[in-house]
Amino acid sequence: MAKKQITKEQIVQEACALVCEKGIDALNARAIAKQCNCSTQPIYLCFDSMQKLKEVVQEEILHSYDHFLSEEIASGKYPEYKATGMGYIRFAKEKPNYFKYLFMRDRNGERTDGSAYHFEREASRVQKYGFNGADAERIHTHMWVYVHGIATMFATGFLNWDWDTVGKLLTEEFFAVKNYILGEKRQ
Repeated sequence: MAKKQITKEQIVQEACALVCEKGIDALNARAIAKQCNCSTQPIYLCFDSMQKLKEVVQEEILHSYDHFLSEEIASGKYPEYKATGMGYIRFAKEKPNYFKYLFMRDRNGERTDGSAYHFEREASRVQKYGFNGADAERIHTHMWVYVHGIATMFATGFLNWDWDTVGKLLTEEFFAVKNYILGEKRQ
């Protein structure tokens, strides 16, 4: 009888499914082997360590997150900057364990190089509204905290607002912050 071949892609796919369903704490070699209906041997043949597999899983989750943002922007329902906030919140609602893993875990001791890129990318979207770099960063910082708060409440099941309400709140907050910063410049 021929042995069933388990590919690296299958292992990653099952590991991501496990994280999506049960959270990152459920990710271990035995749980993945059970998902793949195999022993742990294929996992360690494909990956030097569980840490290496977790790094690949994190990359896949980041791709999923970027897909949510791109999808929201491409829908054309909102201006680009607002679409990224709506996509962030939708990701938290539809993939709460992925969201918790990316944005609600302890980051002490981690390199955060990628976070700086994402921050700068989103702040540059604010510049399209006519703000200089420093003001765009201030506005984005305020909006990031606000959007993250709403997303966290969605991810934890605390909120379940409709999308019209969320969209209206993001618009109101953006204009409140924008007007505050513009008001400071007039003083």
